Amino acid sequence: MEPRRDTRAAVLAGFLGWTLDAFDFFLVVMCLTAIAAEFGRPDKDVAFTLTMTLAFRPVGAFVFGLLADRYGRRLPLMLDLIFYSVVEVLSGLAPSYTTFLILRALFGIGMGGEWGVGASLVMEKVPPHKRGMFSGLLQQGYAAGYLLAALCYFFVFPRWGWRPLFFIGGLPALLALYVRLQVTESEVWKRTRHHDWSGLGRTIASHWRLFLYITLLMAGMNFASHGTQDIYPTFLKRHWGFGPGTVTALTALSMVGALSGGVLFGVFSDRIGRRRSIVVALALAVLVIPVWAFAPTLGLLVAGAFVIQFMVQGAWGVIPAHITELSPDSVRGFLPGFAYQCGVLIASIMPRVQTGLAERLPYPWAMSLSAGTVFILAAVAAALGRERKGIAYGTAPPGQ
Repeated sequence: MEPRRDTRAAVLAGFLGWTLDAFDFFLVVMCLTAIAAEFGRPDKDVAFTLTMTLAFRPVGAFVFGLLADRYGRRLPLMLDLIFYSVVEVLSGLAPSYTTFLILRALFGIGMGGEWGVGASLVMEKVPPHKRGMFSGLLQQGYAAGYLLAALCYFFVFPRWGWRPLFFIGGLPALLALYVRLQVTESEVWKRTRHHDWSGLGRTIASHWRLFLYITLLMAGMNFASHGTQDIYPTFLKRHWGFGPGTVTALTALSMVGALSGGVLFGVFSDRIGRRRSIVVALALAVLVIPVWAFAPTLGLLVAGAFVIQFMVQGAWGVIPAHITELSPDSVRGFLPGFAYQCGVLIASIMPRVQTGLAERLPYPWAMSLSAGTVFILAAVAAALGRERKGIAYGTAPPGQ
């Protein structure tokens, strides 16, 4: 087991990295209508920039994941943090929709690289019997980033507009310095590393079936999360007519539910298993859809927003532990992160699908039909897979 101080530093770095990644992504979600108005574009065109970010995440996972298995976890993580910080600041300076679209695609490369490298580093350092708990904590950096984006939107946007929000997105560059000074390299990687590219390539190719399964699972999981988060602020503005303050409050409250559910189901997964925890959370999410989408009163709308994110992110809280446990030691930097982001690529159509549906159907029906479908599909994918809860990392011979 890694020394406790180093483990805490790795967990903090992984959590903050994913938090700031999500913060940068959800700035577009919060400001979608304002960006559309400034560039003279319909909502669905700005929603397409979200699709582009999601679609380019596999590129980042591929590049930084290979570097992580070949050269260690720390250096690729630092490079990635600096890269997406620069792109985020440039997004705030974009003079046109086309430039903004290109920058959001580049941001997707940085966003895709962070999760796999950070998750492998953290999961290789924490105790196996607490891996689910730390998994839930790590993954809810995403919810924390959404919450942070909502709060910044509330305080900054009414006074200065959407562009300064992206300048705040340069903060991850400082986190790279923290990783450099406080986080040591993974001992698991040192014991199981590849010493040449050809050996790494052969090992990756030998696990293609596992890669396809994790990709399918992550497609379902990303459909579930993006189907309940990305267009939700737009739903509140267009269907309910809420202003920035109410949108921020509802989004923030839903992310409190997400944080709670992610950690709680992560802990449950250490006891009842990874797959069972995911299936239970998604099944309960299906039951909440009527209140979440068709609430007749503000009180029920608030309750639906909180509970559905509690369940969706409860399922997600299990994922870092689950898919890193499924992945062999010597390709843990690459395989789970790249499969995750390939799942994101498949699910990247969700914002555009929902905004397109909303042009033909009332927003509540567009949100509920899409969410219910993907919850069921993701639960089936999780149930049909296998799990390796609590396995010891670093015990396989190098290259396996």
